[in-house]
Formats: sequence, structure tokens, C-alpha cells
Amino acid sequence: MSEQKNGQQQDINQLLKVRREKLKELQDNGKNPFEIMKYDVTHHSQEIKDNFDTLEGNAVSIAGRIMTKRVMGKASFCNVQDLEGNIQSYVARDEIGEDHYKDFKKMDIGDIVGIKGEVFKTKTGEISIHASEVKLLSKSLQILPEKFHGLTNTDIRYRQRYVDLIMNQEVKDTFIKRSKIISSIRHYLDGQGFMEVETPMLVPNAGGAAARPFDTHYNALDEDVHLRISLELYLKRLIVGGLEKVYEIGRVFRNEGLSVRHNPEFTLLELYQAYTDYYGMMDLCENVFRHVAQEVLGTTQIQYGDVEIDLAKPFERLTMVDAVMKYANIDFSTVKTDEEAKAIADKHEVHYEARHKKGDILNLLFEEFVEEKLIQPTFIMDHPVEISPLAKKKPTDPDYTERFELFITQREMANAFSELNDPIDQRERFEAQEELKALGDEEANSVDEDFLNALEHGMPPTGGIGIGIDRLVMLLTDSPAIRDVLLFPTMKSLDK
Repeated sequence: MSEQKNGQQQDINQLLKVRREKLKELQDNGKNPFEIMKYDVTHHSQEIKDNFDTLEGNAVSIAGRIMTKRVMGKASFCNVQDLEGNIQSYVARDEIGEDHYKDFKKMDIGDIVGIKGEVFKTKTGEISIHASEVKLLSKSLQILPEKFHGLTNTDIRYRQRYVDLIMNQEVKDTFIKRSKIISSIRHYLDGQGFMEVETPMLVPNAGGAAARPFDTHYNALDEDVHLRISLELYLKRLIVGGLEKVYEIGRVFRNEGLSVRHNPEFTLLELYQAYTDYYGMMDLCENVFRHVAQEVLGTTQIQYGDVEIDLAKPFERLTMVDAVMKYANIDFSTVKTDEEAKAIADKHEVHYEARHKKGDILNLLFEEFVEEKLIQPTFIMDHPVEISPLAKKKPTDPDYTERFELFITQREMANAFSELNDPIDQRERFEAQEELKALGDEEANSVDEDFLNALEHGMPPTGGIGIGIDRLVMLLTDSPAIRDVLLFPTMKSLDK
């Protein structure tokens, strides 16, 4: 097996050597492809196919990568792949000239070419281009994976996304959809009167979520800072300043593990709207999901794996207490003390830490018994105050907050509050978080004095929501893992 592998590597090395020799020959003959500055493209492949009736017999100019090539004496066929797909070209010696035909025959799979010619249909009915010119625009010095087997090694696919995009059209389609999804979100929010803003990524106090931050250092200021873990606290400052509807779509960074649904850096949409509450955010959230699905996919019936997700009907709304009762048959409504909560956890063999309080236990029960049951869109409302340091308490029950999370396909897709705007209450919550930090909770928030100062100037009643863009893209592209929707996911270095 080792000898076979060594033999294959020697074959590859020889092929790579031949490609560099071809490049040198071109350069020696004054035909260096890397010196070409531009090429005028008039059409893309799918555009030609979609408009064949009007383009037949007309001259077009395309550019792309040679994916297959069949040389047959005086005439040949090649298949060129561009942004939209691929199209066949018929290349005849008598049409492009003998010297140019010799150059074409030396071109390799993976080379980038420009082709001019007339649109026609072959005897077998394939829409093609009858080439009058084939121009080498860039030489490929590497060898693409064998087309029949494709690029299937996921580790290589993620590390070499450029090759993945070349070899797997469905991957390219996913990332084209991702771009359209983000554009659609912007279009909807802009139409609702929201203003897009940008806030700092390097911050002295990383707050707004329960997460461990990355740390770095400003040389010029000689100060330690953090990469942001959320967008929340700066966007709320803008609400204080009178910008009544704001949103940001940006990268956030959390120093945590990797999984099929977690990447240490990811894209988050956060928006804040003055003079509304978490019910307003529920309505907005539903509308955003429906709008984006309809605009990008043309339907609100989403196929994810073997399940059809219905985004058209009203999303189910359950309190966390009711959800634990519905799916685990545990009545938490009568629990009054931490000890009672821990007794229930013990009974159901749910692990907790000594520092955990009643609200923490409820959340652990929810995570253990309920999350996996939430396939169709469901708002889980009224989270315990212990796990919601930035949400308003419910006036009717201060043990709980006006907060919800949206779950679809067992995943949290959004997190929203009636935002806490009482600076005195907020300081007490921050200080409680500081106590947790002192007990070893690396995800707890710290007191943010400038944010408290902003609240003391007066923040109107406000609704806020965060939506994970990557998970939304996973849902709308039927992608099982977050790495499938990140162009360049976090990977361990090969030399480590």
C-alpha cells in the first residue's frame, strides 16, 4: 500500500512539473497568461441556456475554468465552468487557426480561459458555443480532484474552500444563497425603518451574552481588550441616543468549543426598537423568517433533512415552565426555593453545580428534556431571571423575565428581550454576574460602568433580538453543520 501511495505521489509530482514547463514555454514565447489584465465577458453560462431562443446564432463571450476537455484531431470539445454553472464549447482548428488550436490542445483541466463564439445546439441537443477564439487567461499549476469522485474529504473541503467551490456546484449554490439571505434581511429591515450601524469589535468590556471572550492587546494604548461576544450593549447606547430602530449584522467571537452548530467566530444580527417589547420582537422575528424564505427560496415550506418546516403558520408560543411540563411532565410552577428545584433535578438525574439557583435548574431541565423536541418553530418565553441579566423582569412574577428564544430543528435560532432599562436593577444584575465570575464562571458578565451611565440618561422601553445568521442559513440551505455555511470555518492548524 505504501509503494502504491509513493507511486501515485510520483505521478502527481510529474504532472505538476509538466504544468510548470508548459507555463515556462508560454512565457518564453511571449504568451505569459499572468500578464493579461482583463477580458470582456458578455454572458454567463446559465444566461445563455435560459435565453437560447434569442441568442442562437449570436456571438457571445464567456470566461471560466476548463473542467473537461476532449481532443479529437481537428476538432475538440471543452466544458467551461463560471459563476452560474457550465457550458460546452466546440473548438475547431479551421475556425480558430492552427497555432491557436495547438495552444488549446496544451491547455489543462483547471486553466481559466476566455471563449468567444456563436451560440448553437449540437446534434445531441446540447446548447454550446462554437468557438472563434480561445484565450488562456490564467494557468492552473495545481491538479483538481478527479471529477467523477469529486472532492468529498470534508477536512480538505473546509481547509481548501476554493477547491470545494470549484468542484461542488451545490456548495457554490449554498454560499450564493447565503449572500441573498443577508441581503434579504437588510432589505426587509430597511423597509421597516431600521438603520444599519457599525459598532466596535475590540472592546474593554465584553458583555451582552454568556460567553468566554477572546483577549488581545492594544499596543498603541498599552491596554488589554477583548473581542466582542455580542453587539448588544453598544446598540442600546444608540437607543439611548435617540436612534429608535437600529441593527447590525456582524462577526462576534466566543472562545468556546467547536461543534456542528458552534464556531468560535460567527455572524449575528442584532436589532433594537424603541417603544416596543418582546411581543413586538416575536412578530418581527416571524415576519423576517417568512420574508427571507419566500424571497430567497420562493416558499415558506422548508425541507430540512427528512422534516418539512412550516414557516407560514403562526409559531407556537410556550413559556419555559409550560414547555417543561408539556414535554417532560415536570410541574415547575409550584417550585419556590432552590432546594426544591435541586430535589427535582436529583430525581431526574440532571447534573447541576452548587452555585446554581432555581432558575438555573429550570433551564437545565429545559435543555435536557425539551430542546430535542422542538422541531417546528417555537418561541420559548419567560426565562428565569438568573440566566437573563439584560432582560426586564415580568411585572407579575419577578422570578422570570420578558425574554424568548426561537427554536427550530432543535436549535436556538433567536434570542430576544423586553430590554432592561432600569439602571439600578441593571447594576444589581451585573454585580450578581460578578459574583458568579468570582466563583469561576468564565461566561459571566462584568459591570460595565459606561453602559450603566448610558442607562442613567434614560432608555425608552425597548425590544431587542439577536438572530444567528449561520443557523438561519443552515435551515434555508438544508445544511447539517455550521461549517457547511461558513466559507472559511475555524480549523486546527495542520502544523500543530
